[in-house]
Amino acid sequence: MKSKQKTENKKKEVHLSAIIIVKNEEKKLPECLESITWMDEIILIDSGSTDDTVEIAKKYKSKIYQITTGSYSDWRNKGLAKATSDWIFYIDADERMTPELKKEITEMIVSKQKNFVAYAIPRKNVILGKEFKHGGQWPDYQKRLFKRTALKKWSGDLHEQPIINGKLGHMVSPIIHIKHDNLTDMVTKTNKWSHIEAENLLQSGHPQMVWWRFIRIMMTEGWIRLIKQKGILDGPEGIIYGIYQMWSKFISYGKLWELQETDSH
Repeated sequence: MKSKQKTENKKKEVHLSAIIIVKNEEKKLPECLESITWMDEIILIDSGSTDDTVEIAKKYKSKIYQITTGSYSDWRNKGLAKATSDWIFYIDADERMTPELKKEITEMIVSKQKNFVAYAIPRKNVILGKEFKHGGQWPDYQKRLFKRTALKKWSGDLHEQPIINGKLGHMVSPIIHIKHDNLTDMVTKTNKWSHIEAENLLQSGHPQMVWWRFIRIMMTEGWIRLIKQKGILDGPEGIIYGIYQMWSKFISYGKLWELQETDSH
């Protein structure tokens, strides 16, 4: 009888939790959730959605926590605190788990491989409807899978990073990232994040912006994206995206210039 009880308890153990941070993701969230229904637990941190994001999450039996203040690091840490699994997987609403990655993760957990406590996952980026293979978009490793006891916390405002206690491994199978559907979405995201980047640059003591710095920054970005990282080989989409990144840098540093001007008066 005791043996049977132990077997049943073992079956009920949660081994893998998915953590998703969202805000107004009703269009992309269903496909994301559909790709991770096999996981034992789905934790959704909603930062203030006004569309049907939360209702969609409920259909997939997600554990929903609504937090409207804080940064991405705060939200990732909140998800970590709520997770009950041995392993944690972070995924965004515009990403999709692949069958190959599911198989690789499952085999790793079942085998109880102990050399690594965290894994970076390669990511296939789809931009303007095309899968990019150049321009710094592949393999685009992202640290997403962690042993819960080894992940201490996330830190940083713009490009948050995990602090782990142990070795980092790299998986072979990719996750799919529907990065940018169109230029309108790209502009919206740039306008949102460029202010945070400008604030970080100001706090780091960046030299005063003058006209020639703008030219140097934009030309350097274009050379890296299009030539060094061979973005031109991704065709018209690659060229458009490379030029767009030059403009995006201009906006971030233009906002830095505004902040510096305000501080000087």
